[in-house]
Amino acid sequence: MKILVCCGSGLGSSFMIQMNIEKVLKELNIEAEVDHSDLSSAMGMKSDIYVGTRDIAEQLTNLGGQLISLNSMLDKKELAEKLSAALARLENK
Repeated sequence: MKILVCCGSGLGSSFMIQMNIEKVLKELNIEAEVDHSDLSSAMGMKSDIYVGTRDIAEQLTNLGGQLISLNSMLDKKELAEKLSAALARLENK
């Protein structure tokens, strides 16, 4: 499974979210490849789950994977809930 975190520039905020996703996955005992990217590079990267803040999420909708739109990049509880739901949907496919 691959998870790609996207932000406008692909630097600080997406890397911070990536680290939080890795912590959540570790707590859930789930292995996945997690990476971060800028928005334009993400268009050519295949992933099972795309993660972005709500300001760019609409631009990720046509990439083929599930989309997690975060209201706050700092809210770890929101991230954990939305990530768990996306993982459950992948399991049920």
